[in-house]
Amino acid sequence: QVQLVESGGGSVQAGDSLRLSCVASGRPVNSFTMAWFRQTPGKEREFVGGITWNGGRTNYADAVKGRFTIDRDNSKSMVYLEMNSLKPEDTAVYYCALSWKPIVTIPVSSNEYTYWGQGTQVTVSS
Repeated sequence: QVQLVESGGGSVQAGDSLRLSCVASGRPVNSFTMAWFRQTPGKEREFVGGITWNGGRTNYADAVKGRFTIDRDNSKSMVYLEMNSLKPEDTAVYYCALSWKPIVTIPVSSNEYTYWGQGTQVTVSS
């Protein structure tokens, strides 16, 4: 089993920045794709961005492209989401996810991810 724990959420003003962190424990995760999703009440969980096992490739949703950056530090079993120029529509619970599959792609479907964190709330006010 793998446990994922997010941190770094909070309440900010539009235009501010936040950096989310996700730490993995239980088993080594440095061979697997990881991603960030977000969800607001009444809506499905949506893909924000992902990163391949070695950080060699990233992929982002159009809504965050150019503003958000994903990075990972396999020596610490951590993945990060740097969020800049935040907008009120970025308000959501953000989840860290890991795909326990030997893939070199970055799936955008939540169904492709095996392990999930408990989520961290990000609130952006105008």
